[in-house]
Amino acid sequence: MKPLPADLGGAATLHGLSAFTTVRTRLGRPLLLAEHLARLTATCTFLGLPAPEYAPPPLEPLPWGLLRLTVTTQETFWSRPTLSPPSVPALGVSVRLTDLQVHPQLGRHKTGNYLPYLLARREAEAHGAFEGLLTGGTGNITDASRSGLLFRSDDGWFVPEGGLPSVTRAAWLAELGQSATTVPVPVGVLRQARHIWLCGSGMGIVPVGRIACDGWEQIYAADWPQTRHPALVIPD
Repeated sequence: MKPLPADLGGAATLHGLSAFTTVRTRLGRPLLLAEHLARLTATCTFLGLPAPEYAPPPLEPLPWGLLRLTVTTQETFWSRPTLSPPSVPALGVSVRLTDLQVHPQLGRHKTGNYLPYLLARREAEAHGAFEGLLTGGTGNITDASRSGLLFRSDDGWFVPEGGLPSVTRAAWLAELGQSATTVPVPVGVLRQARHIWLCGSGMGIVPVGRIACDGWEQIYAADWPQTRHPALVIPD
């Protein structure tokens, strides 16, 4: 056993008291930056953290990249995680409904308290799935481990209640001229959807072809988005 290093003793490390957002970059330019900063600011206010500072770091003009902004009780930090473009089959990706739950108060915020999402993604990958879905305390589907969920039925466009407000999802809906209703999503509601998409900075807009859980699976028609917006396409 070793003494805890000083740099691991803070609230951000021990308790997840931090807020972050991950911004896609194109040729060194952050995309949807104002929207990401607005969401990050709201989370900082909720957690009692200082407002995020943004002094653009020098960004290499890479074709595609990511810029992560992290706010702690001390200051705002930036990092450059690797953007690994996802491989998406023509029929859409496979998604796993896990038994992990989002935090009832933190589900609408990107915080350092991220363990349920990591575990959901690990469970999904163990079953050969691209993404994992999490539920809330009521058993309704709430969010995905690294993306925002959007689905369409005969009644319109919908997003699950209780999950993170996805910047990428909002940008695509705006481009489509559509609005989505936030609703509780029992499993039965999602199984009746016509089309489902995953939306995130690292992946863009990805169609879902299959959702599975122990004992059942549902197949969907993959509806590929018709967009050239650099924040929405799947990076090539």
